[in-house]
Amino acid sequence: MTQDTGVTLDSYGLRRIFGLFATGVTVITSIGSDGNWIGKTVNSFTSVSLAPPRVLFCVHQDSPMLHVLRERRVFAVNILEEGQEGVSRAFASRNGPRFGATECSTGDTGVPILNEALGFLECHVVAEHDGGDHAIVIGQVARVGRLRGERPLTFFNSAHTRLIS
Repeated sequence: MTQDTGVTLDSYGLRRIFGLFATGVTVITSIGSDGNWIGKTVNSFTSVSLAPPRVLFCVHQDSPMLHVLRERRVFAVNILEEGQEGVSRAFASRNGPRFGATECSTGDTGVPILNEALGFLECHVVAEHDGGDHAIVIGQVARVGRLRGERPLTFFNSAHTRLIS
């Protein structure tokens, strides 16, 4: 038996349903051929494999981030800590300063690492797959680090949330 839930199969309805799945919040960072840093808030991140160590995330086909990833083939996944809602919003915005929201250091591949993140994974792009209006980017992990904190920033129902233990 099915029930009419009032949710439609359009972009609004899908966002509402997808938003019911709680996720962590990451900032994907890279560096362009011009030397400029680029970063984007992403919650479509997951581990893929332990051997070899691989991760994936999704990025919109029109995103400047995707162009940089195709060109440079390196990125960092910065796992945000609870309390970093401002950092998440800064890197989610289309305009305004992003890297002014937090201090960074440079990883082994030249990508920015957010110093106040919970942890990071520095990666090399090994594959890209068509995911409709998004590209699915798979990276091989080259280096990891745990920086600080205990609890991740989470996202649920279109809002930042905190875990309660």
